[in-house]
Order: sequence, then structure tokens, then C-alpha cells
Amino acid sequence: MAEAYIVDAVRAPTGRKKGSLAAVHPADLAAHPLKALIARTGIDPALVDDVIWGCCDTIGPQAGDIGRTAWLVAGLPEHVPGVTIDRQCGSSQQAIHFAAQGVMSGTQDLVVAGGSQAMNAIPISAAMFAGQPYGFDSPFVGAKGWVARYGTEEVNQIKSAEMIAAKWQISREAMEAFATASHARAQAATDKGWFAAEIAPLEGLAHDETIRPTTSPEGLAQLKPVREGGIITAGMSSQNCDGAAALLIAGEAAVKAHRLTPRARIHHLSVRADNPIWMLTGPIPATRYALEKAGMSIDDIDLFECNEAFASVPMAWMQELGVPHEKMNVQGGGIALGHPIGATGARLMTTLLNALERTGGRYGLQTMCEGGGQANVTIIERLG
Repeated sequence: MAEAYIVDAVRAPTGRKKGSLAAVHPADLAAHPLKALIARTGIDPALVDDVIWGCCDTIGPQAGDIGRTAWLVAGLPEHVPGVTIDRQCGSSQQAIHFAAQGVMSGTQDLVVAGGSQAMNAIPISAAMFAGQPYGFDSPFVGAKGWVARYGTEEVNQIKSAEMIAAKWQISREAMEAFATASHARAQAATDKGWFAAEIAPLEGLAHDETIRPTTSPEGLAQLKPVREGGIITAGMSSQNCDGAAALLIAGEAAVKAHRLTPRARIHHLSVRADNPIWMLTGPIPATRYALEKAGMSIDDIDLFECNEAFASVPMAWMQELGVPHEKMNVQGGGIALGHPIGATGARLMTTLLNALERTGGRYGLQTMCEGGGQANVTIIERLG
């Protein structure tokens, strides 16, 4: 099978709730990394075969196939199509998979993959009540087949995060220490300029404004749990924010024809699913499956990115798979950097690529929990 290469990757900074990017139109937010990607690579945008874009809650100004709209808003050629996909939190990671599969099949040569989410413009609460009338993450509980299979219990991310913490015996104090480390790592990476190569400044914002460097276990201990009697708090959860990221994926023929210098090769891509009531455990079986398919072990991977939807998710994943914390989310994760849902997969990949180059690592593995109990896994090999 032909190879798929990552030529370049770029992202917007993450804008906090009511922050610097709050007034940016969702299409302008999505167009930003597209313009930056074309400028950075120097590729003729007319050669792009497709734009595959991840975005959730495509209502209001995010509706109408924002992948296509963003390309047009960026002033790029009209003949290039775009499609918007929704695999919940993994939407833009799946966009990368579809782009890679397109060039690996030989049916496409150059594909732009990425995603965006304007969470200030379309808050989770607004999207929930507009598109999910049965409650948070539960648009399906009224279906007879669902009730017959899973009953009528509430399907809820917070509930799942609590269940995971209980099953893997992860204490509130341990999660608060993990959250504190996420902010500390992200601030250190910012201070050392590690994010500079991957961020294209927007609206005068050149850094991620979601990071809270003064975060401490003592401060987090003062927060009230989200659910009555629970231990999950906002401080150990990923932040709502605005964000966007884009990658250029190329096939072997395009690399040669256009004299491109790939930064990484897609080594493996897969997606699996787990129990939808538990919802957030998908990365565990998905990672096992990916490593088996790739003929690799945890020890073969130099760096990991596992999305910090809630602290309990990557902590249970590390515990089950034996992943050392010092190799995972080394520049912070969603607790500090935010989780702009449709953009997060592409943001993680952009950060993973740059971290591998900075550290000299060879293989990087990315995974994340997704609605419905799903999880994508991508393994990349750094080149050069």
C-alpha cells in the first residue's frame, strides 16, 4: 500500500471562554489555519483534492458544511471541495484518517485535514438543547432499540468520568495533582517557546490563553464537584474554548512531483469502540488493538497524546497500558490547553509532531475518547 505523509501542521492558539477569540466568526476561525497552512507549505492550493474537516454541533454559524465554507472564506480556489465530519471529540483525528486513506488508496494526492470549534459562539449548552433534546449526550435514549439494549439510565460524560475514577481507584487528590501537572507542563512549554512553531497567531493572540499557571492542588480542592456526591470538578476537566488546526497530507507521487519535504509518515491508523454507557473508556481497547495491528508495544512509542477530557480518562488509560506519565502529554493536555471538540484531534497531532521533532523521538501515538464510546488511534513516524 502507498504511504501517506504529513507535510505540515499548524493551529490557532486556544482562546478561553469569553476570551480573545470569542467574537471571531466560526468560519473565520476555521479559515485561519487553512491560510497559514498554504502559506507555510508554499503549495499551490489549486492542487488540493479535498478538504476534510472535523466539527461538532454544526448549527447556527457552524452549519452548512463549514469545511467547505472555511476554504472559501480563506480566499482559496472555488473548485476545491470540502466536507465536514462528526465523530464527536475525535472528528478531526478522523479527518486525518480519511485524508491519509485517500492518498494511500491512490485516489487522491493532496488532502487538507483538520477541524475547528467555536465554543464561545456555540456553547455546549446551546448545542445540547438544540440538537440533543433528551439531555446531555443522550439524543438516543428515546429509541426503543436503545432502551431494549442499554435501558433508560442517563448517558453523561461526567457520570462516565466518575465511574472510571471509581473502577480504577483514582482519587480526587490524584486527579487534582494530574490537573496541576497539565497546567505546569503547558506553561513551561509556552515559556520555553515550544508551541511557537505550531501556532499561527490570531487576533493578536500568539499563545494559548487557557493555561492557568497558578493552578495548585490546594486551589483545586476548593472547587465543588459537578455532580452531587461526586469527585469530578471543573478543575480536572477539559476547558471549553475556541480552536482550529489543519494538516497537509500528501501521497508519495505528490511528494515527488512537488518536491515536498514530509515531516512524518502515517504508520498506523484505526478506530474502535467500547460500551457507550461508559463512553470514555474507548482509548484502552483501541490502543491495544492498534499496537497489535502495528506489531508494536508500548515501549516502541516515544511520545503519547491521550486527550484529557477528564483527568480520570488518561489516568486509567496509563494504568491499564503501562504508559509512563513522563511520555504522555509532555506539553500539557486538554485540562490546560482546552478541548475545542472538533479541532482537538488535529491540535493533538500538531503538538505531537512538534514534540517528536523537539525531543528526537521516532514514533508518536495519539488517541482520545469520543462520544458513543469510540476512540481513534494514530501512530506517526517522525522523518528527518
